Amino acid sequence: MTTERLSAEARVEQILREHADGAYRAFQCRLMPNVDPARVLGVRMPDVRRIARSLDADTAREFLAHPGHATYDAAHVHGVLLCRLKGFDETVAALDAFLPFVDNWATCDLLNPRAFAKPEAAAPLKAHVRRWLDSGREYTVRFALGALMRCYLGDAFFPEALEWAAAAVPHGEYIDKMAAWYFATALAFRRGETMPWLEERRLAPRVHAMAIQKAVESYRISAEDKAYLRTLR
Repeated sequence: MTTERLSAEARVEQILREHADGAYRAFQCRLMPNVDPARVLGVRMPDVRRIARSLDADTAREFLAHPGHATYDAAHVHGVLLCRLKGFDETVAALDAFLPFVDNWATCDLLNPRAFAKPEAAAPLKAHVRRWLDSGREYTVRFALGALMRCYLGDAFFPEALEWAAAAVPHGEYIDKMAAWYFATALAFRRGETMPWLEERRLAPRVHAMAIQKAVESYRISAEDKAYLRTLR
């Protein structure tokens, strides 16, 4: 471990500990039973974002260069910094370095890189989403499903995206939940292409049931469609 890394890591950890909230820590630990409680400080996301913004450029760069962090909260700072990167290639490289260290749904789901929101990013991003889906790592796959949902239900939609989401493996709680979220959202934005997947029961049973439940709870789905979806349970 280099002196520079210790300096950046130590500075961020010190600031995080100054903002730790014991009650919030207990709440977070209940939400994420798979995360070692010893790694959770209990820093609320508004504070995490303020801490990330407060870092000077050199500290932020060094912190991002070493994606394995001792605490869950430091990983959140890393995720916020990563999302602020402007370049497409540097964002992909940062994700490739960081995703293998992501071990919970909360850190995974905060990753919404600004570089991917640009319309011109859709074409080159597609191959990386396919690669992340094929990784076999639970939270890398979950991130890829989230990217499909955020980036490819609008003008950049492609029909194979539904097949990609349905085939996401390995099946597990956090992948299946994101796949269900994807299909429920796709129903709102791409009803014609998505409804047959539920009518024909082409999804894994668990994903099918959760997608319908999420859809009937969504404000984006019409009352008529909600009534119809209930018949497909």
